[in-house]
Amino acid sequence: MSIRTPDYPPRIESYSSTNSPLWSVMIPVYNCIDYLEETLKSVLQQDAGSELMQIEVVDDYSSDGDVEELVKKIGKGRIGYYRQKENLGSLRNFETCINRSKGKYVHLLHGDDKIEAGFYDEIGTLFRDYPEAGAAYTNYYYINSASRIMAYKNKSILECPGIITDFIDKIGIKNIVQPPAMVVKRSTYEALGSFFAVHFGEDWEMWARIGSNFPIAYSPKYLASYRVDHGIGISHRSFLSGQNILDMKKVIDIIQNYLPEHKQSKIRKASLADTARYTVRCANSLLLYNRKAALKQVKGAWSLSKDLTTLYWILRFYAMYIIRYKQIENMLRKRKKVQLEKNSLSKVQ
Repeated sequence: MSIRTPDYPPRIESYSSTNSPLWSVMIPVYNCIDYLEETLKSVLQQDAGSELMQIEVVDDYSSDGDVEELVKKIGKGRIGYYRQKENLGSLRNFETCINRSKGKYVHLLHGDDKIEAGFYDEIGTLFRDYPEAGAAYTNYYYINSASRIMAYKNKSILECPGIITDFIDKIGIKNIVQPPAMVVKRSTYEALGSFFAVHFGEDWEMWARIGSNFPIAYSPKYLASYRVDHGIGISHRSFLSGQNILDMKKVIDIIQNYLPEHKQSKIRKASLADTARYTVRCANSLLLYNRKAALKQVKGAWSLSKDLTTLYWILRFYAMYIIRYKQIENMLRKRKKVQLEKNSLSKVQ
């Protein structure tokens, strides 16, 4: 595991045992201790018992607190704990999670996300009703740092539970699944390997790879919560550096290999355009506290797609940029004026 970013999908060792659990809830963590308690409790509330469910935290050498002590406190012996000997990066930590899993169904639940009541029952029903599925997922919420459900609501793919027949077409354009909502058969990982190539968008590539080889089952129920807007982790760092743009471009290119040849060009064009618009939205969010990073996102968006819609969103961004700049300028001018008045009063006194 010397290479942090594998060039090819790492092999997952096969595992079989007469007393394997049905579920493996593997929780990769790195410096997210402030949210881990909520994550663990969301799993324990649905604990199927040690014979049916493995629950384990896999710590990528966190430095923000005593993760093991928290696991002991919340889990009371029910939750396993494994700590890497050094920081290996997210991809290798996910690989460790999968290789340490013993169950038929593997749930990689990141240490800052959570699940809602009924999640495992719903996923279990999907696998029972659609045994051909290589993976299954439910609809999900976006939550903020305070665990409040955000205004943006993820649209349902299907009205009723079932197989998404055009999943590869949809996932080819944009990532329609977030990690806490997805459960993958261990046999699927054994057949296709682990995560690789990028640290931002690695899940997008994985879901596309699975969808090109296996049917994907889905439930429209909102039973998972994906946390955004908390200023930590790979996603946040990627936005600041602009690495997210390079990674998403690479994922789009990789996914081309999973698509039917006659659909590749059309889906690639649509994907680049959608990713460009997403990148401008990221820029709008960054503008308030990191102007330099916001401008990187806008520049990256134009490099991805130069269509009229992208141009519209970029022009809108610059309009907001000018408005906010003037607002800040006026605020500083008022502060300076107040300070001058205070200085004048102090001299008079």
